[in-house]
Amino acid sequence: MINLRLCRPILTLCLAAALSALDLAPAQVLAPAAPESEAVSSERLGRLTSTLQQYVDDRQLAGAVALIARHGRVVYHEAIGMRDIESSDAMRKDAIFRIASQTKALVSAAVMVLQEQGKLLISDDLSRYLPEFEATTVAVRQDDGGYEVEASRRPITLRDLLTHTAGIDYGTGVAEDRWAKADIQGWYFAHRDETVRDTVARMASLPFAAHPGERFVYGYNTDILGAVIERVSGQSLDAFLREAILDPVGMEDTHFYLPPDKVGRLATVYSASGDGLKRAPEPGLGIGQGHYVKGPRVSFSGGAGLLSTAKDYARFLQMMLNGGSLDGSRVLSRKSVELMTVDHLDGIPFRAGQGFGLGFSVVTDLGARGQPGSVGEFGWGGAYHSTQANSMFDANGG
Repeated sequence: MINLRLCRPILTLCLAAALSALDLAPAQVLAPAAPESEAVSSERLGRLTSTLQQYVDDRQLAGAVALIARHGRVVYHEAIGMRDIESSDAMRKDAIFRIASQTKALVSAAVMVLQEQGKLLISDDLSRYLPEFEATTVAVRQDDGGYEVEASRRPITLRDLLTHTAGIDYGTGVAEDRWAKADIQGWYFAHRDETVRDTVARMASLPFAAHPGERFVYGYNTDILGAVIERVSGQSLDAFLREAILDPVGMEDTHFYLPPDKVGRLATVYSASGDGLKRAPEPGLGIGQGHYVKGPRVSFSGGAGLLSTAKDYARFLQMMLNGGSLDGSRVLSRKSVELMTVDHLDGIPFRAGQGFGLGFSVVTDLGARGQPGSVGEFGWGGAYHSTQANSMFDANGG
């Protein structure tokens, strides 16, 4: 079964892909195909179109792009609703979306590229590359509502960052007063006029939310990995990501900041409220149009900074499903892909029926999760409700 999680009311982008464990992707990657030729029901795909259209009609959703591929062939690719309501601009298949935390999967893959190049090991201490993290601290909440700061019980490793077990949140946890004072909270970086390396360096002196290796704590982990990539590669994250992944995979419309000629394709962000849809402030709260178009263009957020299209991100997913290669370009080894897409939490609680690998959540128990899918399915989503679901174990499903 191809699993496309049902889209939330303020969804902007849905992605799904599946590759049979027994079949190789065709030579023409992600070419369109009749659904029935890949054992997919056109009638059932029509239900997805109807559901998304209903969201638009009910003013719960401005617009969406959804893409589904099976065996490396696109069986569904539709644009629904409006890219921008105020200008009456219809959604288009090549609309560019803020993919937010789906950036994390790409940056995690970039770390694995550096490991294959022999430039780092994910078992290394973070301080080997960013020395300011050699002695970190943790804020421990006290019974009176305050907190005490104590030394971390062990060093943070790169693997901790890849699995979100470093204990680092988004600055809104126990010691949020110190993070607020440092002006480091939330996942948005596009407005900053300091490099991500400089922002990350300031994080090192702040108290974290948990001891390394003890809890799953979602936060700045992948932004810190972006700084590691810059340190190890000697390039900006933007440049290294393009050289190592975006260009080899053919992701021509994936950027941290939009080229001028693509500004008209950026999907406007709307918030759902009791009064319907409201256009997000510009630039306000980090979710308006402004900074991706006219911002400083200095800070490259490895945790949430990229913009992309459904087609581009589908190419990245297909590369992963192919075991690390696409169109003759080898991005990762098959063994690196396998390592990224199995559970690494070793009993650390996460979600029912799911573990977490290196940049992806992983389904470990279908019944415990309680949703259709496949054991081994891996994916992640973004703050603007974009989502991906990927299954390598689809030899017999329809």
